[in-house]
Amino acid sequence: MNSQQELLAALSGFSSKSMDKIGFFPFLGIMGISLLVSLFIALLYVRFYRSRSTGSQIYRVFPLLGISITAIFIAIQFSLPLSLGLLGALSIVRFRTPIKEPEEIGFIMLVVAASLCCATFNILFLSIILTVAVMALLAMHYGRRILDYRLNDGMLIISLPSEIFRKEGEKIMQSIEQCVINGRLDSIAEKETDTILSYNFINQKENFIPALNDSLKSLHVDSQVNVFYNKRELS
Repeated sequence: MNSQQELLAALSGFSSKSMDKIGFFPFLGIMGISLLVSLFIALLYVRFYRSRSTGSQIYRVFPLLGISITAIFIAIQFSLPLSLGLLGALSIVRFRTPIKEPEEIGFIMLVVAASLCCATFNILFLSIILTVAVMALLAMHYGRRILDYRLNDGMLIISLPSEIFRKEGEKIMQSIEQCVINGRLDSIAEKETDTILSYNFINQKENFIPALNDSLKSLHVDSQVNVFYNKRELS
């Protein structure tokens, strides 16, 4: 009974216990908690950001990263010479794997923070961190329309002969604005032979391109239409 109370006190306390007061099973239990938390963070990454990944699949390393950090900090927090030696060893290590997505940095830091909480037996801190992290991800996911209301979904670039644009420019622009309902003229670059019109648009249906081409052809305009979509998170 006393051992169970000591274990609960260790897991719910705000300070690290000495090595001789923590047995094998509490260490095994905290490593299991670290593994489960790392898997949970990996699931969060898959749920909220895997669709934006460029192929690094960094979430696969979260379980090993979590238990490794937990084990390292459990080992060094009771030994000053070991911690100094590890600090000297890590000072010469260089990791040159590029971070392909900015979100990866946040999730790596979350894994590190959760592992440190496990290593210091601060399960209460761990619960608070995970709760706040989930709330932040939900707010970013479901509130992205509010956060991104000023951003553009893409850019429309239309290239046509300058001679035709000088004669029928007003009709051409009216025709474009009828097809690109949520568009905004960004720039007009007129050269000696070609004129390039650039439009930004938001919440535009993808089938507006054929309608735009038909509208320009009805004006006997020989044009080239290019559409560039910004990278968006998939639901």
